[in-house]
Amino acid sequence: MDKFILNVIHRPELVPEYINTDAVEGKADDLGAKEVVGESLDIFRLQQDIAHRNGLKCTIQMTYAALYNDEAIALAKQYHEDYGDEIAHTFLGVNCEEFREKYGLKDPAIWLYHMDDKKQIVVDSFERFKEVFGFYPTSTGSYYMDAELIAYIKEQYPTVKIAVATCFEEGPKVFRHANNSWYTIMDGAPWTAWVPSKYNSQAIAENEDDDLGIVAVPHLSRDLLAIQDNAGDMFGTHPQNVIRGLINEGDRLPFQYNLIDQYQVMKKYNKGFSYNLVYVGPGWMGKAGRWETGYETLVKSYEDMMAYYGQLKKEGKVHDQTMTEFANWYRSNKEINEPSCALWKDTLFGTKNQVFWYADSKLRATVEMKMGGAIVDLRPYASKLRRPVGAGTKANQDASYPYIVQSRYRAGPFVHYAGEGAIKSAKIRHGDEEVDLSSCRTTAKYEEGKGFRKCILRPVTVDFAEFSVDIETSYTFFENTGEIQIRRAVVGISDDSKKVEIDEFLTSCWGTTEYPEDLTGCVLSVIGKNGERNDLSYDYRCREFKMEDVEKAEAVIPMVQTKVSLTPENRGCTGYYEEGYSFAPNLKIGVYTQVSCGEALVSTFKIEKA
Repeated sequence: MDKFILNVIHRPELVPEYINTDAVEGKADDLGAKEVVGESLDIFRLQQDIAHRNGLKCTIQMTYAALYNDEAIALAKQYHEDYGDEIAHTFLGVNCEEFREKYGLKDPAIWLYHMDDKKQIVVDSFERFKEVFGFYPTSTGSYYMDAELIAYIKEQYPTVKIAVATCFEEGPKVFRHANNSWYTIMDGAPWTAWVPSKYNSQAIAENEDDDLGIVAVPHLSRDLLAIQDNAGDMFGTHPQNVIRGLINEGDRLPFQYNLIDQYQVMKKYNKGFSYNLVYVGPGWMGKAGRWETGYETLVKSYEDMMAYYGQLKKEGKVHDQTMTEFANWYRSNKEINEPSCALWKDTLFGTKNQVFWYADSKLRATVEMKMGGAIVDLRPYASKLRRPVGAGTKANQDASYPYIVQSRYRAGPFVHYAGEGAIKSAKIRHGDEEVDLSSCRTTAKYEEGKGFRKCILRPVTVDFAEFSVDIETSYTFFENTGEIQIRRAVVGISDDSKKVEIDEFLTSCWGTTEYPEDLTGCVLSVIGKNGERNDLSYDYRCREFKMEDVEKAEAVIPMVQTKVSLTPENRGCTGYYEEGYSFAPNLKIGVYTQVSCGEALVSTFKIEKA
């Protein structure tokens, strides 16, 4: 397989927020302003024409307002007839005059509503679509669609095959970046196409019984490294996102080409397949400009990107499809629980930094090389957490799939003077000296085989007072098992008479934001080879326990229905747990042993449903 597949999605949003600025200027909120609707349709035409000039087919997602606008309807029909564009549906753009008059509601997207309202909106808009076009749509989308909403849509309208189901890593960082006003919080999903679980649309389905019935795609294709330290609403395959990130050079966007090229490379890590999505509405190219950038530059940036995709198509390097064409292709060529992974380099600053992403039906993990190959983000898909969102639910605006490790939100290797934050790493010790590998920068390479994907880190050198030691780390992800084999090998030492102690540990918590959640009732355990065990119910009392010749150390986090464990392959390891306290609201488990040159500590880190 050699497929780099592109979806170009446009939506004739008739009252886009970035053009309809009356409310900002203190005027009445006129959702039917003719000048705004006219400008929006002009920009929609321009976006369509730019794509078509470069030989690219599009998917036209009709908004609620567009379904009541004769000109938008006629345009969609004409583009379908002339270019084969797909006429699709979206739940974005519901905040329009027709919708307000009918429902008296103001939320901009369906996922924020009560479930009874969601159902009514689904039937209302799908039946209107059928009335206008003579058929039901086969693709739809929103900023986010929970499993309950998708299941209802599939039940009522089984023609739907694919949806824009979430906005990748549009979480707390974006919320802060938008002056604490952008209430779309949805970290934790895959960054590329997946088949969602019927329990949670952010998680990958395990099998046919768990298949929610659609192919899901993210709102945009993001830079998988830049979004680690920056807001996720920048650095995507959307040129005005890049301009918002202030990394354009005048009217040139060299980063955009590097990002597209990086996605082409992703074929190397995904059995010859990679996916890109361009998803734009008219508001980004308003005549008044945006992000302190003039209209001409905004247009040129889109022209340049589409021209690059068009050139790649001519060279046979990109395959443009409509959303439904892609859904059909994906179902024919990929497994339901197909893992995805990416060894991503720094396209923004050009440093040697890398991150490795892996996702399957049991977990999503991020390994960061500038932190010694520590796991800095971990989402337990194995738990298949039911998290309905919107008004009337406990989650309301927070659609994120919870983490059990997140080093940006929960501090990583060091928390003030309290010790470690949330991280999966290892420490190397000799006597009173100790070095956390997360303080050692490295790079990585990739291998794969039947049933596994492997990230191998370049050895790092740890200097002690009397000698130095070289440690090589590798992570082997066994597909759809929840098991990661972690190997920490001593591949060099300046004094062969010395041994070092390797401590493989997990410092964990749970949550979706920076703020700590309650850990009361989590259970920490150490189990010996002979079946003896010591259990502790978490109560913020800073208690610790260790046991020699351990079978494994584990922790149960009932709030996210997750059990994590560390099982060493070495004989004679010591296992331990540490409870934590209110100023260090984490839990910790680990195993350690002495290792000589040429030896390794090998352990299995497992994530499973509790």
